[in-house]
Amino acid sequence: MKKLSFVVSLITQESDYQREQADAARQTARRLNVDLQIFYADNDAIKQSQQLFEVIQNSSSGVNALILEPAGSTAFPRVAQAAVAAGFGWVVMNRDDASTSKLGSGSSHPVFTVTADQEETGRILGRQIAILLPRGGTVLCVQGPSGNPVSEQRMVGINQTKPENIKLRLLRSPHWTEAGGFQAVSSWLRLSVSHDEDIAGVVGQSDLIALGANRAFHEHTAGTARDRWLSLPFLGVNGLKIGQNAVSSRKLASTVVVPPATVPAIEMLVRAYRDGVRPPERTLVPPKSFPDLDMLAPRGA
Repeated sequence: MKKLSFVVSLITQESDYQREQADAARQTARRLNVDLQIFYADNDAIKQSQQLFEVIQNSSSGVNALILEPAGSTAFPRVAQAAVAAGFGWVVMNRDDASTSKLGSGSSHPVFTVTADQEETGRILGRQIAILLPRGGTVLCVQGPSGNPVSEQRMVGINQTKPENIKLRLLRSPHWTEAGGFQAVSSWLRLSVSHDEDIAGVVGQSDLIALGANRAFHEHTAGTARDRWLSLPFLGVNGLKIGQNAVSSRKLASTVVVPPATVPAIEMLVRAYRDGVRPPERTLVPPKSFPDLDMLAPRGA
């Protein structure tokens, strides 16, 4: 049988989670003897769709399947239709999409989604907040990009488990990056209202967003105000190398580990092509708290 070849299309190299997705994909491809190409969309949905169309239209590429994490608000249904019609497998990561389900039901090619359980990720954040801040208060929550379903699903989860004595003050980061978190909090600090709010903790919907928020407080405040801001618990999400190192160095109080979706995506494609095992339409990757919830202690205790 000809060696399998896959393309992985990711959002941006500036995100630790996206880089970890790429590293995990390379390791899995080597282990399973699969050729692999990795593209980055630079946070540009149009660029990402063009990159995918170029592969689909290149009949001599030898690629069997396309794996993507969408940079925009949709999972590119037109690109998906073209890919399946041209004989490619199609895998969408970290996005639920009805069009993917419809395509898969009528296709002989593997078409499926692999996503972290984003609502459970949010529920874990809510539980971490409850442990770290038992007296409650206002938590500055820096969300991911506007219109991104991952950000919205994580907010649903947080609101399900956060205590009633916790109020969320929401900000929006333009990207899932350290620069995005820095920009969001820097802009907020320029508002007079920011100095009137008694903030008890800071949540970033990614580790880099949380670290960018921390940098904004470090650079835009001074003296006792800076000491107070930097003494707050900062919580992140992704929990890979950067996040776990930040917890170890106490820049973050906790994070939520979201395992790379590229690993099960590639494994299921290989089973589909080599063994004829049809993947389920949707696979959930479970997140977990880091450190474990029973290892967290109230801030100040």
